[in-house]
Amino acid sequence: MSAVGTRLLSGPAPAHGHERLSEHLNRLGARPHGGPKFLATLRRSGLRGRGGAWFPTWRKWSAVAERSDGHSVVVINASEGEPLSAKDRVLLQMRPHLVLDGAAIAAETLGADDVVLYLSRSSKETEKVLDDALHEREERGETAIRVERTAHRYVAGESSAVVSRVSGGQSKPKFTLHRSADKGVNDQPTLVQNAETLAHVALIARYGSDWFRQLGTTESPGTTLMTLCGNLRRPGVYEVDLRASIGSVIRDVGGTTSPAAGALLGGYFGTWLPAGTFESLPLDVDTLRSAHDAAFGCGVLALLPDGGCAIVESTRILMFLAAESAGQCGPCINGLAALADAMQRIASSTPEAGDIDRVWRWIEMVRGRGACHHPDGAVGQLASALKAFDRHLSTHLAGHRCYGATTAGFPPPPMRGSGWK
Repeated sequence: MSAVGTRLLSGPAPAHGHERLSEHLNRLGARPHGGPKFLATLRRSGLRGRGGAWFPTWRKWSAVAERSDGHSVVVINASEGEPLSAKDRVLLQMRPHLVLDGAAIAAETLGADDVVLYLSRSSKETEKVLDDALHEREERGETAIRVERTAHRYVAGESSAVVSRVSGGQSKPKFTLHRSADKGVNDQPTLVQNAETLAHVALIARYGSDWFRQLGTTESPGTTLMTLCGNLRRPGVYEVDLRASIGSVIRDVGGTTSPAAGALLGGYFGTWLPAGTFESLPLDVDTLRSAHDAAFGCGVLALLPDGGCAIVESTRILMFLAAESAGQCGPCINGLAALADAMQRIASSTPEAGDIDRVWRWIEMVRGRGACHHPDGAVGQLASALKAFDRHLSTHLAGHRCYGATTAGFPPPPMRGSGWK
């Protein structure tokens, strides 16, 4: 069986660049209405959030439903601040009405009276498609969905940052004990849901939980969108069966252009894997985490080209993440900056005495002490690179030249975002 699935992105390529509402309805039929009974269907489906945390979707919805009195909020999180990911952008540009269907079903199920599309300003093409799609739905009498735009920042998609921005503030994470289900947008119960997750909801509502479970595993059912980049013959966004292994996905998209030097799984907050160790790994989220100490995250698989260096690439990522700090706590402001400085010296093979010892000590000092999870994710990917490529790390520490510094690796991190609104 092929690892590449055909659910979210199925059907002929839209003739106009994206699927119009009439084409969407002809292909799938009318949208089912949501309601309290849909929560049971959602629970049986086993759908888990595709934004990176993989939390059971029905639990998030139930928490909001318990507190909603007709004045709750549903937010479509389409900000996609992960630089290596393109899955939500591709989905929205091809099948926008699938995501909007899912949001409408969520609002009806939870008794929400406000639906918000949370969108980064970085993608003008996506913004144009969504403007057209929303206009089409309003012309048919659908409940209006308001758009809230945000600065293109890495942490702007974090749930509490979304709540802050949609409430009129900055798109910075909040250091708060309140869940968005309890006290979200303008203090109302709020569901913040990733765009891909809502697209799955739209199909589950049409075809049922048993249909959804035909693919995937018991604990990770269904399909997911993966962004494949780096040392691949056909990089891009693919829908994959969660029963698949990493190796089967790579084979199904044509394999590599040359032997891979390693891989980063899960994006900038992900896990580094040495060459020859990852092909047999399953995509099943829990197996990855428990048996292999790896995170699937937002579904990125970035293969490092032959001759590339994970120490160099990890340092570039760390520098970007340090610059993207929201500036709200010491571990992020000072800890990530100090780590980035030391790692720049190590990556360029000009370390100072004691640099690597300081790096490991600072990693432990930063971990778990931030106002949000940004510093945890930053040091997590760094620690995994240092462990997985410890032999090559010794080359840098000995002051030997590394050709990875001049070899094209992953797409470079974007320029630092400006502003927080």
